[in-house]
Parts: sequence; C-alpha cells; structure tokens
Amino acid sequence: MRNIDGNTRLCGLIGNPVAHSVSPAIHNTLAELLNDNIVYSTFCVEPNRVDQAVKGAYALGVLGLNVTVPYKSDVIPYLVEMDPLAKRIGASNTLVRVDGGFKGYNTDMQGLYRAMREDGVDIADEHILIIGAGGVARAVAMMSATYCAASITILNRTLDKAQKIKEELETLFPNVKISVFTLQDFNRLPENDYVAIQATNVGMHPNTDEVVIDNVEFYDKIKTAYDLIFNPLTTKFMRLAESAGIRSYNGLKMLLYQGIIAYELWNECKVPDDAIQKAYQKMKEAMGINE
Repeated sequence: MRNIDGNTRLCGLIGNPVAHSVSPAIHNTLAELLNDNIVYSTFCVEPNRVDQAVKGAYALGVLGLNVTVPYKSDVIPYLVEMDPLAKRIGASNTLVRVDGGFKGYNTDMQGLYRAMREDGVDIADEHILIIGAGGVARAVAMMSATYCAASITILNRTLDKAQKIKEELETLFPNVKISVFTLQDFNRLPENDYVAIQATNVGMHPNTDEVVIDNVEFYDKIKTAYDLIFNPLTTKFMRLAESAGIRSYNGLKMLLYQGIIAYELWNECKVPDDAIQKAYQKMKEAMGINE
C-alpha cells in the first residue's frame, strides 16, 4: 500500500464520461511497481468547461493528464505546445506539463504503433489498408504516413470522407502513395498483401455479429488484420481473417501502450517489460477479462 503525502504528484483523465475508464488500473499499478509518488484519478468535465479544466489542472500543479472523448480535439486551443504527430492528427489524448502549460501528444497512435511492433509488424514499407474514414481512420492514416508506409489505401462506404483524408495526406506527405475505394470496390485493390486496420465501431459490443466486409474474397487480399475494437476481444472481422489463415489482433494492446507511453512522458522514464506485463494484467482484471 503506497503512502500519499505532501509530495505526491497527481495525474488523471479528463473526459465525459470517465467512470468506466481502466486508466487508473494501468497508471496506479505502474506507480506502485516503480515506486513513483504519483496518484492517478478520473475527472468528469462538463461541456464547455474544457478550458477551465486544463488551466485549473496546471494551476494546481497536476503533472499530466489523459484526455478521452469527447475532448481530444477540444483541448488543443488551451495547450502551449503540440507534438508534431498530434498536430497532424488534430487530436491529443495526453498532456504533459511544461513551462507555462501543457504540451499535447497523441499516444493512441503511438500506442498502436508500439503494439504492432511488438506483434512483429513494422509499418515502414508495408501496404496499409484502412477500413473507415472517420476520426480514428484519419489518425491511423496520419500515423501510417509518418512511419513511412509504402502505400495507404482507405476503404469506406462512401468516397467523400475518404477523399478528404487523401487530400490532407497528399498535402502533408507528397511522397506517400494514397488511394481510396468504396467498400464495394475492394476487388479493385491493386495489392494482395495488406496490413488491414479496421477503424470503425462496427462489430463493437453489443453488435458483435456485424462486420464491415463479410465477403471472404476480401480476406484473400490481406496478410495481417488489426481491429481497433477490444470489446469483444475477438470481433467478426477477426474471426473472418483467422478463418482465412490470417494473423489477427484486437485493440487491447493499443489501449495498454497508449497508457504506458503517457506514463513514460510524464515521468521521463522507460517502463520495464515486467511492469508492462503486470499493468496489462491489472488492466484486463479491471475490464473483467479472464484469460
């Protein structure tokens, strides 16, 4: 049991709602394992009070904050600095205390990147196929371009949003090959060895029998499948991929690593592997996952 005293530093999560968050399980476990005098809690911020929350946290000496929906973009005007990746994505989920305020990072995408590397998948020189064209898909596209994907292809129900992401990417990354297709036109995809990242909420609990593309011919075009959903642990998208003999992964390690990276940023440290695994177990326990 850790002692909380006058030197204890505070970190936390702002969003609305936040009661369901497993972030306290990750960060308080790490603090205990690493003997850091830190306590992590959650703060439900009312609409139109994001500025007060950020400025108030700095005034109170808060070491760092995570940000969850719906405020990942809303916090940006109240930051004194932005990490380049977070700036490109247009969303920040981690705020690090610096002189005069907070600096914004996007550890969601760094977390996905780190999870993929642990799984033996390096984005560099890979053909990345993104399913969806919402905010998460846009972030995945920005990350893929940042880490030097050979090509980025976006599949979406309609082309309008996908085309907008394509235009943004072409402005920021003129050397990256970017294509967009409708879902119905997946058979026109030029490659057959994609790393496919499912970036929609289709298939999320309780609608676990839903999938964006159920045509088995689609799965012949991919070699690795990531579904950013982690509830359920195995989505229909993953099941279809596995039936085709394809490696598939859920978003659970992305959730873990976004927290690990945030902790490392706040404390200017490197979390050791054994602490990561213990935090992973605590996170799963908090989620009611028994494996």
